[in-house]
Amino acid sequence: MKRVMIFVDGSNFYHALKAKTGSAQLDFGHLIAELVGPNRELARVYYYNAPVNAQEVPAQHRRQQAFFGALKRIPYFEVKLGRLVRRSHGMVEKGVDVRLATDMVAAGLLNRYDVAILVSGDGDFTDAVQVVKDAGKHVELAYPRVDSLSRALCDVCDVFVELVEGSHLKRP
Repeated sequence: MKRVMIFVDGSNFYHALKAKTGSAQLDFGHLIAELVGPNRELARVYYYNAPVNAQEVPAQHRRQQAFFGALKRIPYFEVKLGRLVRRSHGMVEKGVDVRLATDMVAAGLLNRYDVAILVSGDGDFTDAVQVVKDAGKHVELAYPRVDSLSRALCDVCDVFVELVEGSHLKRP
């Protein structure tokens, strides 16, 4: 059985779901089961995001913390958090994309999975995907078809699995 690890760019995925469906409501347990399928084994899911500031937006912080808590209760699911930093044009995530890319490459090189599933539309992951493929691993991209989806990322991944409304998958 092929071992699967899933790497979720949380904020990127959230904004894509909102753009595609108008809502970010999603049953992650169901999505994971669909992505892995019956003939593969889930090794682990890593979810990357940055918490909002509790002092600036307390209600949003409480909801986000409850969401992170629910994710942590899913078997084999880990939440890895970066931080938000204020810039002149607003808040930006720090320590999220590089951590995801590093973890995906390191786990691949350490032979912890056979298939990586990346849930992101961010073209910044293109080089990390290529390194993982060069190490002999397969990489699938699972994402809604939205304007922010990087064409270069689609091209470098072995398979594109379109996420459509209701978390159903549209495989090639």
